[in-house]
Amino acid sequence: PTELRDVLVLLPMREQLRLAVGVQATGRELLQQVCDQTGIREAHFFGLSVVRNNEHVFMDLEQKLSKYFSKDWKRETCGGRGRPGAPFVAFLGVQYYVENGRLIRDRAARHLYYLQLKERVLRSQCAHREEAYFLLAAYGLQADLGDHRRLAHAGRYFQPQTYFPQWLIAKRGSAYVLRHAPALHREQRGLSPREAELRFIREACRLEDVPVHFFRLYKDKKEDRPTVVLGLTLRGLQVFQEVNRTPQLLYDFPWPHVEKLAFLGKRFELWPHGQPAARRLVYHTGCAWRSRHLLRLLRTSHQLHLGLQQARQQLQLLEEAEEKQCYRESYVSDARDGNQDPEPAGSGDHAGPDQRPLSLCSLLSAGSCCSSHAPAFEVDPQRAGPEEPGEMSVDEPEGVAALPTEEPPCSPSTSRSSPGCGGRGGRAGSPRGQGKRSLPPG
Repeated sequence: PTELRDVLVLLPMREQLRLAVGVQATGRELLQQVCDQTGIREAHFFGLSVVRNNEHVFMDLEQKLSKYFSKDWKRETCGGRGRPGAPFVAFLGVQYYVENGRLIRDRAARHLYYLQLKERVLRSQCAHREEAYFLLAAYGLQADLGDHRRLAHAGRYFQPQTYFPQWLIAKRGSAYVLRHAPALHREQRGLSPREAELRFIREACRLEDVPVHFFRLYKDKKEDRPTVVLGLTLRGLQVFQEVNRTPQLLYDFPWPHVEKLAFLGKRFELWPHGQPAARRLVYHTGCAWRSRHLLRLLRTSHQLHLGLQQARQQLQLLEEAEEKQCYRESYVSDARDGNQDPEPAGSGDHAGPDQRPLSLCSLLSAGSCCSSHAPAFEVDPQRAGPEEPGEMSVDEPEGVAALPTEEPPCSPSTSRSSPGCGGRGGRAGSPRGQGKRSLPPG
């Protein structure tokens, strides 16, 4: 009989799954069990990870689980099932961030994505964006509880720490949060849970330290601790330098501005586009195993970014059309005689928020690149790219390779301050304007 191992998989918001897999099982087999248990049909943007040196390491799903767990994994057990003591622990989490939740077509997967962003918002440190956290709380309450109801949602009907970062609660006080958040919740009346989740995803991805993976690097191989932070963002790479243990943004490189990436053993090189070789950035990962992990994640993230370009553009056009339609309906409604009853949602030429003529489903069925039959979704991000060579490189065995070309974006890249959102902008890119919402006085 197949010898089994107990694995505890932690989901976003600390949900837990206790599973049993064969000792020879791969990461993909474990992920399939997780999907079966959670009802997820499309896990394109998720991955399984383990923690090593206080850092999440995403598995190569084609590798055996024994590669990622301790030596105890292969030890024989009594009775052929499980092992004494604690189970092996893995995490299901977002491996590839996208700012538009409509790219995630599966409802269960989109809800899990929303939960992970919600968890990351609670750890976010963007002190200059307080109004964003109140708006996110309003969307979260609408998604979780539906419309605000005067009787059911009186008093302390939610826990502030479930929707707000601890630093904000400490600064403003729970009483302030409980006094003002319900008013913002009431403003979302009529918003479906699905639309509330989509808006939460959109706004959460505008916080600089939410849709990003951070990795600590050494500026010099002789350093006793890492002082450089590499950020893998929605659009490319960022480099932070620790100054008095506070990260400061040095560089912001959208993918079109990165010419080459090279992993040479423990050495990591980043070549900015159009710069001589002498201007390359050189850092150190600490071990070759970690270099391989970073190489695979950066390469597949970049390939997915390229693959989703057309889908993002089509969704932007779709949403602009929906906004114009909503504006037109609002204008017509305001211009009507006040005694005239409005037409019911969905009748005539008008449609409710979940019954609009344009939808992602129609976009997919029309054959867009985010269709399940098109390249962007046909290729599993976990499988993207050639087999990993013995020496770390992007594509070529020499250890250095050019990234696939991409047209530079029409708008300037976003310059973010730091993982804690404090400090100055980097050398590439420019700040993106954000709509400000004033907070009420205490």
